[in-house]
Amino acid sequence: MASQDWFDKDFYKVLGVDKDVSAADLKKTYRKLARQYHPDSNPGDAKAEAKFKEISEAYAVLNDPEQREEYDQIRAMGSGARFSAPGSGGGGGFDDVFSRFGQQRGGASAPGGFEDFFSMFDQQGSSFGSGRFGQPSGGYRGFGGPQRGADVTARTTLDFVTAAKGETITLQGEDGAPFKVKIPAGVADGQKIRLRGRGRPSPDGGESGDIVVTVAVRPHPVFARDGLNLRLTVPVTFTEAALGATIEVPTLGGDPVRLRVAPGTPSGRVLRVKGRGIHSSKGTGDLLAEVQVAVPDHLDEAAREALERFHALEPKENPRADLMAKARQ
Repeated sequence: MASQDWFDKDFYKVLGVDKDVSAADLKKTYRKLARQYHPDSNPGDAKAEAKFKEISEAYAVLNDPEQREEYDQIRAMGSGARFSAPGSGGGGGFDDVFSRFGQQRGGASAPGGFEDFFSMFDQQGSSFGSGRFGQPSGGYRGFGGPQRGADVTARTTLDFVTAAKGETITLQGEDGAPFKVKIPAGVADGQKIRLRGRGRPSPDGGESGDIVVTVAVRPHPVFARDGLNLRLTVPVTFTEAALGATIEVPTLGGDPVRLRVAPGTPSGRVLRVKGRGIHSSKGTGDLLAEVQVAVPDHLDEAAREALERFHALEPKENPRADLMAKARQ
């Protein structure tokens, strides 16, 4: 950029901010304007593209503390700076303003002085598009490189089997356009899936943001997740639990499996079926079947008489004796 631009351009006015604007407010304002005038949001609009270049040029200077300081001093000089006559004791005249730029930040003199100060703006064919004047940055960007586009959030609700098995589903973006999401096998309720580069575009030519999809999983009437394991409750009759039996147990989306219930199995005992849980990239879980003895709520006369005969023959030990003893400790 030619040195004359420092005098002619009011970067604060371009961005619509005060001279004492904070760095945070400056960035916020720039992002808002960049989204409004970005060429991707205004295809074929030459005026919008020119405005976008203008605000990016202004931000590139004001966002860099060193350049902002130099710009403020040059602008002050160009808008009526005081010039001291030799010997007036005023100090800080025209020569003094530029002498600051002929010294390094540590105070040591740098070669070139006045001429070197302006030569920095004529290097590399400097123009809009540089993070610092005279240094190419490869596109519309401010100091420090282009900004990444904003992430977009989305939610979807899956049935239990789809979440466990995995599937490619179609969602609708905020612009109404459909996009596909691959649901990995074993995704859990509340898990987030990130689609790289599918979010909002960068305001100044950088990489796009992501789409972050939060998954909700509907409960299953039979199965529940326990990490990679699947749990279910299996009712058995009193005689099956007391005498032992071979029973069938359902699996998620597959054929039932047969389990052996040992004689004297109590309620709450867990029977494990290896490898019939959740299959995912992290591993494979098991099916955990918790036995629950089902007590009949209706007995006919013959069944009642049979149970009464059993009651007369069963051991007389109190199954709650240990519980009572521990409670008294």
